[in-house]
Amino acid sequence: MHNLFIRFMFMAGCLFLSCAAFAQDKVEMADSMRSNGKIYVVVAVCLTILIGLFIYVFMIDKKISRFEKNKD
Repeated sequence: MHNLFIRFMFMAGCLFLSCAAFAQDKVEMADSMRSNGKIYVVVAVCLTILIGLFIYVFMIDKKISRFEKNKD
C-alpha cells in the first residue's frame, strides 16, 4: 500500500512538471542570452558545477567504502 502511494505521488509530480514545462512561452531572457552568445557561458558553468558535484560524491563514496572495509 505504501509503495502504491509513492508511485502515485511520483506520477502526479511528473505530470505536474511536464504540464508546467509545456506552459512556457517564449522567454525573452533566453533569446537575448542566446543571441549574445552568453548562454554557452551559463551552460559551461552549470556543467562545471555538476561535474564537480559528481566528482565530490564519488570521492566521498570511495572514502566511506574504505572506512566500512577497515571497520570489519
